Amino acid sequence: MIEQDVIDMLEVAAAIIENEQGQILIARRRKGKSQEGLWEFPGGKLERGESPEECLRRELREEMQIEIDPYAYFATNDHDYGSVCVRLIAYKAAYLSGEIALIDHDAYRWIRLEELGEYLFAPADVKFVDMLRQLVQ
Repeated sequence: MIEQDVIDMLEVAAAIIENEQGQILIARRRKGKSQEGLWEFPGGKLERGESPEECLRRELREEMQIEIDPYAYFATNDHDYGSVCVRLIAYKAAYLSGEIALIDHDAYRWIRLEELGEYLFAPADVKFVDMLRQLVQ
């Protein structure tokens, strides 16, 4: 009999949110959170039975007080942090409304794709940063 290690994969959705000026929203994880001080594309953990799009609408409403429209699947990245394996599912999204109020983050920026290389991102988000940077080369 072969033993198999069952790895629980934490499913997380991330939004690559674009505003009317074509800038992308990034946020820095606040002190005390895992990956503190690193930048990420905002989002959160999927709840049971929830689609990534539903998760992103809920999480951005809860964590940033904004409304978004996740309109297109972008990519998925599985990342092993050692203590937890994360499946990060990214969607492109349009910013609709709301004034950003931070809860899990201590800073945010609207940046151009060309500026992505100026920020240190959480490891699970790096694949998406690389993919987005290729769009401007």
